[in-house]
Amino acid sequence: MPPRSGDVLHVTRAASVQFVKPILFRVIRILDWVTYDGWVWLEGYELNPTGEAVSRRSIFVQLAGLRTLRSAPEPRPHTVRPRRPVARTPVRVG
Repeated sequence: MPPRSGDVLHVTRAASVQFVKPILFRVIRILDWVTYDGWVWLEGYELNPTGEAVSRRSIFVQLAGLRTLRSAPEPRPHTVRPRRPVARTPVRVG
């Protein structure tokens, strides 16, 4: 399953050879660029060990090599409140 916006990933060499030193990465979005099968471009923030963003990055990784550390919370359903009727009164002209 592809990552969602807000997911925190542990990106290692299993995801791409460029990550000899693993990083923590919080996903902003999956870019819709054409890639090889099983690979994706992710846009997001590299995190330091305390979870603070240190740099914004786009990374090219294999989905199979990603490990989700923390999933984003499920979006809350949109609640629709009933509208109150508008009080209409006659207007005098002239």
